[in-house]
Amino acid sequence: MKNALVVGTILLFVSSISLTLGTERTAAQGPAGSGAAAAAQESSRPLNPIKWIKKDSKNPADAPENRSDAEKKLTPILQAQGVLAANVTAGDACTSFTTLDGCLAALHASHNLGLDFSCLRANVTGVHLSADMSGCKVADRDKAQGLNKAIHEMKPEANAKQATKDAEQQAKDDLKGIGG
Repeated sequence: MKNALVVGTILLFVSSISLTLGTERTAAQGPAGSGAAAAAQESSRPLNPIKWIKKDSKNPADAPENRSDAEKKLTPILQAQGVLAANVTAGDACTSFTTLDGCLAALHASHNLGLDFSCLRANVTGVHLSADMSGCKVADRDKAQGLNKAIHEMKPEANAKQATKDAEQQAKDDLKGIGG
């Protein structure tokens, strides 16, 4: 009886190993049937992960090498419009923004609505650059929010949707004006 139990265990072990090896061989064979050649050819091509990455901005002014040039060109224009103070450059104002057009829209929105740009920048980017944010209504968050929502929270009586649309258009016009 002990011998039968040992022989049965060995047979079970050998059969499980042969089944395991058989499935690995089958899985490695590849597709069969209609379209097998196309599938085999497709799987042999190397994958290019760069194609998976979506470009964030269509604006060439946001490229690092072009952004500083665009900021230098924009500074006197924005200062002449009264959007930037005389002692502030566009580069200083836009440091925490990922896109230049986003920064310009926030600058125009703050100018158009009479909002403190430091507070609006902190709300839109989630980055607090100056130590004194006590005068800001809701700038104590570390989470970035859209310009529309930031305007609404800072000035609820304003038409935030229209103000955002106007500011974004002004930003586009500024970039067109410098050839960006």
